[in-house]
Amino acid sequence: MSRSAHPAGPRHADVLPEGHYSAPPADLNALDPKVWAQTVTRDGDGVLTVGGIDVKSLAEEFGTPAYILDETDFRARARAWRTAFGQDADVFYAGKAFLSRAVVRWLHEEGLNLDVCSGGELATALSAGMPADRIAFHGNNKSPAEIRRAVEAGVGRIVLDSFQEIARVAHIAQELGKRQRVQIRITVGVEAHTHEFIATAHEDQKFGIPLAGGQAAEAVRRALQLDGLELIGIHSHIGSQIFDMSGFEVAAHRVVGLLKDIRDEHGVELPEIDLGGGLGIAYTSADDPREPHEIAKALTEIVTRECESARLRTPRISVEPGRAVVGPTAFTLYEVGTVKPLDGLRTYVSVDGGMSDNIRTALYDAEYSVALVSRASDAEPMLARVVGKHCESGDIVVKDAFLPADLAPGDLIAVPATGAYCRSMASNYNHALRPPVVAVKDGEARVIVRRETEDDLLRLDVG
Repeated sequence: MSRSAHPAGPRHADVLPEGHYSAPPADLNALDPKVWAQTVTRDGDGVLTVGGIDVKSLAEEFGTPAYILDETDFRARARAWRTAFGQDADVFYAGKAFLSRAVVRWLHEEGLNLDVCSGGELATALSAGMPADRIAFHGNNKSPAEIRRAVEAGVGRIVLDSFQEIARVAHIAQELGKRQRVQIRITVGVEAHTHEFIATAHEDQKFGIPLAGGQAAEAVRRALQLDGLELIGIHSHIGSQIFDMSGFEVAAHRVVGLLKDIRDEHGVELPEIDLGGGLGIAYTSADDPREPHEIAKALTEIVTRECESARLRTPRISVEPGRAVVGPTAFTLYEVGTVKPLDGLRTYVSVDGGMSDNIRTALYDAEYSVALVSRASDAEPMLARVVGKHCESGDIVVKDAFLPADLAPGDLIAVPATGAYCRSMASNYNHALRPPVVAVKDGEARVIVRRETEDDLLRLDVG
């Protein structure tokens, strides 16, 4: 299980069969740098520290559960993507992974653009000062109000997802006296090696306009004819948590084929191609993600080769990493509440959070790592299942992992690689209060998204 491992789920990947567990690690106190943020380490007492602050202090000040985000790591990853693709390509951070005003400011400062897919994400981006021309607006069913706000703000591109949306955006742009830059999202018939629910380029799903049957070609024809639109390129996104580049190669071949058909039929060479995001990260030590410079080199070579074969000018490439930037930068800090051994099976470790702060295990059968972080331990390893406090048997945070056998109530444990999609998909199930996001850098910690309170819950309940 190296680059073929897919912690998003088992449906389209080689995974360990149910009931088969790898051997426990030689050292339960060791931290694999692949799954932890770059400033994470242990102090002399074995207490986890991040950004120069130990987790006991963080738990005391901010409570648990809490998402702890390493700002230094976030900025370094953002810069790595920007540097890898250089000035001849565009990197759009996929805001759906995790978005806050602090994150928007970091992105702006590090030179990344921003991809949003709702009115709320757009409002967050604009309120934090992201220049509108560096924003791309996605979504398969944008409301007229969302489209109007995006056009009025002057977003750099709107990604069109249907025939109705082509007409809708053109009409609103004309009403506002503007010509909106757009791309058309197509589905190229490539099923990425990932979970069924996050594989997005096969035809039987809600996103994009199929390449098959001439539908994409018809969408292009309509967009080129409408005065309110400036068609700048084609967009393709094949899925999420992908390690294998072969899917991108097939997708690029088909997208470039469409670009050639557009040139031959309409005499237009579109200047941009967006290959989406979806590049995987390490959730466990078994995962082997590629570095940004490897991805940039591979994607650039693929597109260049395909365009040379089709005798097209190589268009400007865009990519949309979200998880690959923010995912590894954060961990979730929990306090152990109960430890329940089941003879011959495993030990259930209950924490003060659960599926309300990390739904991915229940939704995608995702795999995570976990560690005891409030102290070191020389105890024997025990097979554990980390579960939450919600009234659901499927409320599992880490399905199977090894923890020290002396784990006890009151200990702090941490689940790494929770920066992406955990806070974004968090809920108030059982009226749980969503945890804060605490950014740590150079010995200082600050809340960038505060913990919800009971007053917050009750304020929405009008009785």
